Amino acid sequence: MKASLQLKMGQQLTMTPQLQQAIRLLQLSTLDLQQEIQTALDSNPLLDVDEEFDNEPSQDINSQREDTSETKSNDDNQSDEPTAADDWSENIPDELSTDSEWDDTWQASAAPTSMTESHSGSSGDDFDMDSRNGSTDDLQDHLLWQLNLTPMSDNDHLIAINIIEGVDDDGYLKVELQEIVDSLDPELDIELDEVEAVLHLLQQFEPSGVCARNLQECLSLQLRQLPQETPWLPLAQTLIDEHIELLGSKDYAALMRKLKVKEDELKVVIRGIQELNPRPGSQIDPQTSEYVIPDVMVRKIKGEWRVELNPEIAPKLRINEHYASMVKRADSSADNNFIKDHLQEARWFLKSLQSRNETLLKVAMKIVEYQQDFLEQGDEAMKPLVLHDIAEAVGMHESTISRVTTQKYMHTPAGIYELKYFFSSHVSTTSGGECSSTAIRAMIKKLIAAESAKKPLSDSKIATMLEEEGIKVARRTVAKYREAMHIPPSNERKRLV
Repeated sequence: MKASLQLKMGQQLTMTPQLQQAIRLLQLSTLDLQQEIQTALDSNPLLDVDEEFDNEPSQDINSQREDTSETKSNDDNQSDEPTAADDWSENIPDELSTDSEWDDTWQASAAPTSMTESHSGSSGDDFDMDSRNGSTDDLQDHLLWQLNLTPMSDNDHLIAINIIEGVDDDGYLKVELQEIVDSLDPELDIELDEVEAVLHLLQQFEPSGVCARNLQECLSLQLRQLPQETPWLPLAQTLIDEHIELLGSKDYAALMRKLKVKEDELKVVIRGIQELNPRPGSQIDPQTSEYVIPDVMVRKIKGEWRVELNPEIAPKLRINEHYASMVKRADSSADNNFIKDHLQEARWFLKSLQSRNETLLKVAMKIVEYQQDFLEQGDEAMKPLVLHDIAEAVGMHESTISRVTTQKYMHTPAGIYELKYFFSSHVSTTSGGECSSTAIRAMIKKLIAAESAKKPLSDSKIATMLEEEGIKVARRTVAKYREAMHIPPSNERKRLV
């Protein structure tokens, strides 16, 4: 085949740095957006925080949105640079579209992510009070702290350190004692019984039940630390030490025969055992708290649902008029060009923020409009909703809706939900309609909550009961939804109390 050169003409969307910035701001979470704004303030002297900015009014989803042209004009006037800069400045459009398809975004992913080389993470000079003061000690640090307060010989201290290193996050010792003996220096002449003695000492540490080698030993350790006058303690100790398999299989009849007790007495013993912690290490959480800041606030006023952006999620910005007034006509000096470039970047950044807020509010209003029944009645009233439905309603691409709803949260009278929570697939009903999978999960949870403790509902029985309500769902679908809600099967839900 002969090689040749050919010319072709075609149309292709070019992802400008300004459009890339607008799309990137759209998909940032609230915390990431705050960090991005702070970075922009630190790197661009033309941006300032507007302390006297009035909060935007809320939007009524049942009324038409007011014409935003006047608002946009006011915003432009607030952030307009002096007339001296009008001659050179690039024309920024009134509408900055952040709508794009998946391919457009991925093709531009290799390009610079912002007009300035900003950092996504905080600089090393930033002082983070929460991270400096927050406790990040894990379970092993907690055990080592107790060890340092316990007097013992050097050999025992070395053994204790090796044991603590073999404890997992749940508090269980995952290393065999013989392995610990083999790992120590042979010249120390440490034997297995010495390691066992140190282990018994560590098992008295907090949290109760730590350094156990299995569940049975963990529960037994916790029982031994209870007051001796506890009335049900002897029976509970016998049950755990000798009949824990029967408790795991919920064979209560056999337990009553083995322990020679009646049902009421067995209930008291089991209730006491259920108060123990099978994962004692979970009490020591090394992770710092993560707070969810809602992006959108929803409330009902005079019978109408109103949607508004959270005014606290980000500081309100404006152009620094003092620096903007320094721009000179027909001046190509380095200082003047520096101010011109940063002024243009500041204008684009403000326009991108405005576009993000408008898109987020528009999508949130449509979601609330679709899911008003959920807000008023709960999960069982959730309607089927997919990204395509909202994309079609607001005239945007599904990829844009996905970016808007990712890591964005809505504060409602029923609680705080991620926007993606309002989207779910559908299941057909016998009447020819559709039911949301979220509503079906809520119905399954309600049925299980009302079931008999001695005779829990099987997945097949739940499917039959749902069919009686007009919802056609298979047994395996019920099992999938149940597992997604972390609800155990019927044989594990059986109990006396």
